[in-house]
Amino acid sequence: MLLNSDLWVGALIRRAQIEGAHATVVRKGDARAGTVIVKAYNTSDRTAQVFTEAFGQDGDRLWIQPVTGTETDIDAYIERQLGYDPDLWVVEVEDRQGRNFITEPVAR
Repeated sequence: MLLNSDLWVGALIRRAQIEGAHATVVRKGDARAGTVIVKAYNTSDRTAQVFTEAFGQDGDRLWIQPVTGTETDIDAYIERQLGYDPDLWVVEVEDRQGRNFITEPVAR
């Protein structure tokens, strides 16, 4: 059974805070079933990565990196997704090491 989106986002933010990073909800989506996008910003080298929630064949949550490039490219991707999905969550994590604090698998 998967956690509701609002609980999952709260746990991500708490993990980041415990490790000394800053995380915030940029856009709040559907509390129960909204898809989550995590933008991880490395404050040391000023680079960003984006992770989008997906589900594997077994139904478990996993993460993909749908786009790479500059922060402008990533922000444009997020804006496009917001146009498609009004229930979308967007969380931004700022960390000196560029960590994303996602505990589920990230597809490579």
